[in-house]
Amino acid sequence: MNLDLTEEQKIIQDTARNFAKSELEPIAGKLDQEGDRETFLKNLKKLGELGLMGINVKSEYGGSEAGVVAFSLAITEIARACASTAVTMSVNNMVAEVVQAVGSEEQRRKYCPKICSGEYYAGGFALTETSAGSDPAGMRTSAVLDGNDYVLNGAKMFITSAEYAGVFVVWAVTDKAAKKGKGISTFLVENGTKGLKVGRAEHKMGQHASATNELLFEDCRVPKSAVMGKLNDGFRVAAGELAGGRIGIGSLALGVGLAAIEFATKYAKDRIQFDQPITNFQAIQWMIAESYTELEAARLLLMNAAYKKEQGKYFAREASMAKYYATEAAERACHCAVQILGGYGYTAEFPVDRYYRDVRITSIYEGTNQIQRLIIARDILSSLA
Repeated sequence: MNLDLTEEQKIIQDTARNFAKSELEPIAGKLDQEGDRETFLKNLKKLGELGLMGINVKSEYGGSEAGVVAFSLAITEIARACASTAVTMSVNNMVAEVVQAVGSEEQRRKYCPKICSGEYYAGGFALTETSAGSDPAGMRTSAVLDGNDYVLNGAKMFITSAEYAGVFVVWAVTDKAAKKGKGISTFLVENGTKGLKVGRAEHKMGQHASATNELLFEDCRVPKSAVMGKLNDGFRVAAGELAGGRIGIGSLALGVGLAAIEFATKYAKDRIQFDQPITNFQAIQWMIAESYTELEAARLLLMNAAYKKEQGKYFAREASMAKYYATEAAERACHCAVQILGGYGYTAEFPVDRYYRDVRITSIYEGTNQIQRLIIARDILSSLA
């Protein structure tokens, strides 16, 4: 088995790493503590110009066409500097991919170049509702046909980039009489459409620079041409895209975990106690060894899932395994980083405080890790039937 990266994958990784180091790392703390929306949005546009906002999208639709492995590598590098930017980038790539996968040719050519290039600061993925989180099939947002239009009513929650997204992929019930999950369709709704309102921003524990909002649909009228894919086939589309999104979130967590333990390791080499660096003590060495080992295992799981998706093979189980393991390994690494810094790790003076807060959400969004365990177990059990 050859685990070496291709030249194209190395270029994507280096491009993301260099941008993260030069543009994101110096301001990530300020974005977290004070906020700077103008700078944040400028950096999103720069990511588009670098080809990082549509990495697995065909070049004819404005993407880089570099594949899923390159996407995972790039997300990890961006997340090492700024998780808020990384999650926006991950969701944006997912939106571009779903338009490419199920959109009409007209929809692909109209929206993908804007999503990938930075013309739109971001794309939005509007699935979650207050009563439909881990169970998206239970959504209540509806779309009723009225002449040549669909009229949307309902609300979505926890929508990344809602305040500045150019377009949203929205799921709504189009056949209330169908079995649960069978009467859901997918729509493209542009921000600014009459009847679509961006609600309050959530006050979050971490990832402060990335906006997370409620979306309200109040007699929001969109043409029939806004439907993506087959009518009433939206739940299948959502499930497939969430599997791919889990590779992005696992990669994001990996980047945060690596940043945390690398900072803590360098700190420990300079921290003197009992007349010697604390790296001389076994307690510190074991935390370093365990963190790096678990993060390397996470990297390999992510590469396996990304490679299978890239090859067009079944990858849902592998994506759930990678997301579940990577996010929990990263959280443990951040815990160790805070512990290694001691009291300083609990202050905002050092970035491990931010890493710890930023990583916490990764075991919740794109499907909680409890749901990932269910997916993995059911897949294994069904394969043994």
